[in-house]
Amino acid sequence: MNQLLSAKKSRPELEEPVFQVYNNHSPADVLLVCDHASNQIPQPFRQLGVNEENLRRHIAFDIGAANVATKLADRLHATLITSGFSRLLIDPNRFPEDSNCIPDCSDGTPIPGNRNLSAADRDYRYRHFFHPYHQAISVQLEHFYNQFIVPIVISIHSFTPVMGGIQRPWHVGVLWDKDDRIASPLLAALRCEPGLHVGDNKPYHAKEPVGYTMEWHIERAGLPHALLEIRQDLIADEGGASEWAERLARAFQPIISDMSLRHHGSTIP
Repeated sequence: MNQLLSAKKSRPELEEPVFQVYNNHSPADVLLVCDHASNQIPQPFRQLGVNEENLRRHIAFDIGAANVATKLADRLHATLITSGFSRLLIDPNRFPEDSNCIPDCSDGTPIPGNRNLSAADRDYRYRHFFHPYHQAISVQLEHFYNQFIVPIVISIHSFTPVMGGIQRPWHVGVLWDKDDRIASPLLAALRCEPGLHVGDNKPYHAKEPVGYTMEWHIERAGLPHALLEIRQDLIADEGGASEWAERLARAFQPIISDMSLRHHGSTIP
């Protein structure tokens, strides 16, 4: 049976869970993470002054990513950690000192509730949202380390088909920096799928210092990993999410089974 755990709030007025752990402590030595799973903003923040239409857009969350990640976790029998708050509140995949971690404008849309924040306001969001989510990832990795397991970590994101008026033709992108243990065979597997336009570090480049989760938890520990970006229009509905979860499971199965990948390049914390 799938096990789902939710974080409990330290403040009663913040009713939404900060994170969820799906398939907690699954027997598979694979961890999935979905940083931008949710567009939820707790009631006290009054939606940051953003209307419902904009909260359903890519600026608030990665459309379809959580559904794909959950279905992929089922197929791989893997543990999955998802965020429970919108990236507009605080982006868990940005470094806290990055001005875009709490954006006052996103893809041309003003975010009034993020303007002129005090240091105390920023610290509150860090302590009650950003930090608990990342602590949950650390706990799951520690579970693997205690069993002398080197896990494969897969990060699931999605991207908008058009950004800044520029069309993005890729169906999926695989992002990686120095370690291609997972990226290289994954790119090869996906390129064998008929009709797929696969991006190597597209539409974003992993060498750019924007991805906090993989750098902080994974690259520093030298764990085998990959970050996936799937185009949102392909996974916005149930059928598309299922199709992509099945496709990714086919691609990942032989990679996960390759025990030669199970080593790390630095001291495990």
